[in-house]
This record gives sequence, structure tokens and C-alpha cells, in this order.
Amino acid sequence: MPEAGTSAGRVSDSVGNWVDRRAPAALQPYLRLSRADRPAGTWLLLLPCWWGLALAMLSTGQARPGDLWLFVGAGIGAFLMRGAGCTWNDITDRHIDAGVARTRSRPIPSGQVSVRQALAWMAAQALVALAILLTFPPVAILLGVVSLAPVAIYPFAKRFTWWPQVFLGIAFNWGALLLYAAHAGRLEPAAFALYAAGIAWTLFYDTIYAHQDVEDDALIGVKSTARLFGSRSRRWLRGFLVAAVLLMGLAVLLAAGDRSVLSLVIALGGPWALGWHLAWQLGRFDADDPAQCLRLFRSNRDAGLLPLPFFAIAFLL
Repeated sequence: MPEAGTSAGRVSDSVGNWVDRRAPAALQPYLRLSRADRPAGTWLLLLPCWWGLALAMLSTGQARPGDLWLFVGAGIGAFLMRGAGCTWNDITDRHIDAGVARTRSRPIPSGQVSVRQALAWMAAQALVALAILLTFPPVAILLGVVSLAPVAIYPFAKRFTWWPQVFLGIAFNWGALLLYAAHAGRLEPAAFALYAAGIAWTLFYDTIYAHQDVEDDALIGVKSTARLFGSRSRRWLRGFLVAAVLLMGLAVLLAAGDRSVLSLVIALGGPWALGWHLAWQLGRFDADDPAQCLRLFRSNRDAGLLPLPFFAIAFLL
């Protein structure tokens, strides 16, 4: 049964979304399992893919017809794999979610979906995503298969390490490697620097996100960087901000270092813009305000979009 205080099985921290308003009632619990009612996570999975594709194009100096499909396919695949990953996360965390006020209204702990149904839904999403991946170049297919390992491990990380956000970063930024290799045909130092920048970015935004649950997490023994840092979170967030900007800047230099000075300078505006937005978030961060933490977390869609126009303009020059 839905949790008291919610209606029609709605998740308590996600109301007024398109799933609640427009999706068929029978599909709503499954779409909530996939977090289709909360698109921020899909963006955070997708944007490193687009970064990787853009930097690979800067590196090769070429735009190929297949790049349009890589761009679109990454979007569809991110939606599906984020959905499959979230479903897996909810299956493994169903007992933990039942003990946290913000998550006990999710479909599995609230009894809307059984574990067997959730497993079938996860498999369906993963199979469609696999069909898309198989249209990519062989090196990208291999990287896509390897990415399943960090996706499978991440839900358990909070049980054995204070740094589960690192595992999330490893999984969520894999697309930077995959799309770079899909265009360039190989992995280069620029791709790894970009991947590291994405992990630092994930540590930034997911530490902010984790501050929503520090009290409940402490009660049930779940670990997170938010609990680890405590009152020192702002200092750590500043460090992640600097690391993300410097590493993305290094990736740009490695990918576009042989382009014109104007092109390189404009491309370096990408990490600058990302850093500006993260600094804006840091200035408004309040660890004791869960609603503000959620707003800042969601704003990272805009933060991650900011580098792309700079990369696109630099490519055209």
C-alpha cells in the first residue's frame, strides 16, 4: 500500500511531475522505479557522454555522420541505463529504503512492485539499452559491457566504505570514455582526464545530495561522504570543485592543444563555466537545509550543460 501522506502511490520527495499527472496508472510504479519522475539523474549520466563526444571531435577535428546517432543514442541509452541502474539500486536497498523517511514511499518498500517484477523491469530496460549499444563501434560496445561492473557494485558501496560517491562517479561518468572512444576509435589521455573530472564533479554534487539523509543514514548505519565530512563539507566541496575544473581543463588541453589559439581559449571556457556554476552552488550550500540541498543537486544539469556550447564553438573555429 502507498505510504500514508502520499496519494496514488506517489513518492514523497517527487510530486507534481509528468509521471503522476499523465502516465497510465499501471505504469506509474515502474516509471518511478526508473526515476522517470526525476530526470536530473538521467542528465547527470548523459552529460559526460556528450562531453566525451565533443572532446573527441575536437581531438580529431572531424564531424562524421555517425556522430549524430552517437549523440541521440547516448540520450536514449542514458535514460534506459539510469532506469535499470535505479531499479537495481532499489532492489538491493529495499530494506534500507524502508527505514528512511525520504525513501520508504518508493515502489518496492511501499509494496507497489514486487522484487520479481522489479527484476523483470530492470532486465527489459537493460536489453533495450544493449540493442542501442550494439549499433556503436566495437570499442564502445566493449566499454559498455565493462561498465556493468561498477553499476552492479555501487548500491553495496555505502555498506563498506565512507566513499560510495566515488563508486557512483566511476559508474556515472563512464560515458565520457565510451563516447570518446566511439568517435575516436580509441581511448586517449584526454578521455581519462575528462573521466577524472567527471568523478570529481560527482563527488561534489552527490555529497550535497547526501546531506538530505545524514540523520537517517546515521541511524541505520549507511555511510556517505556527507556523514564523513560533517561540518567540513564546504572545504571538501571546494576541493572537488577545483579538481573538476583543473581536470577538465587538462582534458581540453590534451584534446585541443594543437588547434588554433582562439579555438583552444574558447574550449577552455567550458571548464571555466562549469567552475563558475559550482562556485555559485557552494555559495548557497547549507548542510542543514535538505530542500536547498535538493535544489542545488538538481541544478547540476545546468552546470553540466554549460561546457558544451564552448566545445561546439571551439570545434567550428
